[in-house]
Amino acid sequence: MKRRDFLASAAALSLFSAEALAAKKKTEAKPTSKPAAKPASSKPSTGRRNAKPTASAATQSHGTVTHTAEDPIIEKPPQGTSATRLPPVKAPEPPADWRTHEIVTTVKLKDVGGQTRLWLPLPLNQDTLFQRTLGHSWNGNPELSSMRRLPDGDLEVFHSEWSDGSNGKLQIKTLVTTADRHFDVAKRTVAPEREDILRRNLQASQLLPNDGLAHQLGERIVGRIKDPVAQGKAIYDWVAENAVYDPSLAGCGTGDVRQQLIRGQYGGRSADINGLFVAICRAIGIPARCVFGLRVGPSRLFRSLGLISDDATRAQHVRAEFYVPGFGWIPVDPSDVRRAIAMEGLSDRDSKLLSLKKVLFGVWEMNWIAFNVGTDVALPGRQSALPFLLLPQLESREGKRDGTNPASFEFTISSRRVEL
Repeated sequence: MKRRDFLASAAALSLFSAEALAAKKKTEAKPTSKPAAKPASSKPSTGRRNAKPTASAATQSHGTVTHTAEDPIIEKPPQGTSATRLPPVKAPEPPADWRTHEIVTTVKLKDVGGQTRLWLPLPLNQDTLFQRTLGHSWNGNPELSSMRRLPDGDLEVFHSEWSDGSNGKLQIKTLVTTADRHFDVAKRTVAPEREDILRRNLQASQLLPNDGLAHQLGERIVGRIKDPVAQGKAIYDWVAENAVYDPSLAGCGTGDVRQQLIRGQYGGRSADINGLFVAICRAIGIPARCVFGLRVGPSRLFRSLGLISDDATRAQHVRAEFYVPGFGWIPVDPSDVRRAIAMEGLSDRDSKLLSLKKVLFGVWEMNWIAFNVGTDVALPGRQSALPFLLLPQLESREGKRDGTNPASFEFTISSRRVEL
């Protein structure tokens, strides 16, 4: 896809209107004449050497001010300042329309005995322009309970323990407020991400390779495209056109992209399809990550892309984002494109589907909350790492269990809109 075609299609997104950004080239005027010599003074010398002319003297000497508020870059910053040559960064404008949800998770243990541990994923612990966690409250009979943030900061969990879990129960309530997330292709003013975070999101994980078949596929998809936004769009389009959504799989799928590449059969559920997008991006050098979360409200796009009641017990959903300098993390969701085809009975050429495909590159409808971006998760007190944490995890003398097996323990999740 040529960049001008991409910009034209992005401007047509139905959920926001991109402002046109005029390209304005500036050249810095460099003085060619030396400042006038300082007149002799009858006062004794202060011992300073190479004294610099004052700002007013420089203005009088050259007739113009070299740097203004519109052109703040300083060639030689004065001593004691930290001026750099980074591009200007504008403070992001917070959204005006926020919606608050109360999410209630209830767990009742059964068929377990002896020492029992439970881990529940919690919503993002850092405020963003699309999600803020307002608070938690809980009740139940665990002997030990705590909120734990893992060292890398990728996720936060609620950890509980019982010496005898046969009658264990726990309920936790969380208030989360969300606003729709939009990517504006016309604004390149986002502060750079930390280098350690970018490096982490270029690396392979247990289920997401970044070399071999993933690299070959990525090179074939992007071809001669050089612009990283257009590269991400090309990968998104390919995944949205070639993956197959399988609603019969449990949870959000296994997320095993390595096996998809080996078999040459692409698809599954959201962890599989959006994981494929992330793996291909990483393989060609674009930082990308899965974002694990939960649908908490109805969708304005398609009925199948949101809740149809307050029951969110099986509403887990994985999204994705990729990073481009100047633009920051760009949200995408090729999995929901494929889900709409499977659940709504749409054809690949349906005009509604084509519109949805344009929208879901750069837009997250926030009838969904993000839990974490962690992979290869080492939970406190648990020996083996998990590929990702999205469902409740239970460990007892009977072994390790998760929420995909209803016989292991009962858990329900409800979500309702509240006004504050």
